[in-house]
Amino acid sequence: MRASTDGYARLDASGGAGSERGALPRGHGAMIEVRLLMARNLGTALGGDRAVPRRVARQCWPLVVGLMGIACAAAGLRLGVGLNVSRSAPRGIYRTVADAPARGALVVVCLPAAVGAFGRARGYLRPGGCPGGAQPVLKRIGAVAGDRVELGGDGVRVSGVRLLARPIEVLDSAGRPLPHAAFGSRVAAPGEVWLFGPSPGRSWDSRYFGPVPATSVRGVVRPVLTVD
Repeated sequence: MRASTDGYARLDASGGAGSERGALPRGHGAMIEVRLLMARNLGTALGGDRAVPRRVARQCWPLVVGLMGIACAAAGLRLGVGLNVSRSAPRGIYRTVADAPARGALVVVCLPAAVGAFGRARGYLRPGGCPGGAQPVLKRIGAVAGDRVELGGDGVRVSGVRLLARPIEVLDSAGRPLPHAAFGSRVAAPGEVWLFGPSPGRSWDSRYFGPVPATSVRGVVRPVLTVD
């Protein structure tokens, strides 16, 4: 899963069994042949070649994971639970809480249309229902209205406190020039927030696309179970 993406997983799975069943003739002979073939294959798997079940398991696990992902996504829509697979934040399950979005809060955000479209074109974001056709991102609010943000090549300071020490990347992971917000010091305006990756790793955030409207925040979340 890509390091630049920040959001929820979407897994697809499909099967072709229905088309084979529709192709069978009406006669009983074809059904008998199919049943005999299934019986031979089953007997081989159980007795003759013990490696077959292992191969089948390895081949089927993406389908199983996909179906589990779809089921979890459907349940998550009702329970306010989402799955983050981006490496720019701890991967795992998060739930929506009723907290107000404030400095330090972990939030789900729809980026502005131009920013989302850029992220989609670069492959940083997967498709989604946010402006620009992009998925939501999972970020931490690093600065709110009235905070002084100092952005330089060596990191970020907010109201005099060093927030991020990681240097601004000049190139992305594909070796392409990576635009960034203007260096310097500024005070966050009313109605805007600065977003930063919640983990120390590489993250495409406000260091690169600048502040976003506070109305872009869709909700505050907390981790339920993470693997990083």
